[in-house]
Amino acid sequence: MSSGLKTILIVLGVVALLAVATVGWGIKEYNKVVALDEQVKAQWAQVDNQLKRRYDLIPNLVETVKGYAKHERELFEKIAEARTRYFQAKTVGEKIEASRGLEGVLSRLLLLREAYPELKANESFLKLQDSLEGTENRIAVERKRYNDAVRALNTYRRTVYGRFFASLAGVGEAEYYEVPEAEKEAPKVKF
Repeated sequence: MSSGLKTILIVLGVVALLAVATVGWGIKEYNKVVALDEQVKAQWAQVDNQLKRRYDLIPNLVETVKGYAKHERELFEKIAEARTRYFQAKTVGEKIEASRGLEGVLSRLLLLREAYPELKANESFLKLQDSLEGTENRIAVERKRYNDAVRALNTYRRTVYGRFFASLAGVGEAEYYEVPEAEKEAPKVKF
């Protein structure tokens, strides 16, 4: 074998090795963006699960409170509207928006116990309130995990290669689940 042929074979071998390494790297990066997207979806499913739990508890809590606070009709209507909007929502963004609308109304509902001493002592109300508070804590934990997954995906999407592979995989920017500024303050209940 001539030295010219050996050189060509070596060059072809190096080029083939580089091509295989590049394809392998590309597959790894493509799989990474897909995995990040699936992580966001999985974390949203956990948030959604806890939000559903919240919405399932609310009717029982409302019925218990209704007996004591018959004149709080507007509050109950807002809760029913928020619950309906949540279950009619089609996208993650719509569900986040519906959930945000309920959070302020729920805190008003829980503050009603201060105005009705008999309600404070009602065992059913106390159990439901404890369940709802536990659910709210779970929602906070799952919302944080979801936002962490969103941050990881969105950060990767902003990198040079991440943008390319996200586009290739059809993965768009994920939406954070943030608490609106208006709901960061303690609600004021007036009678």
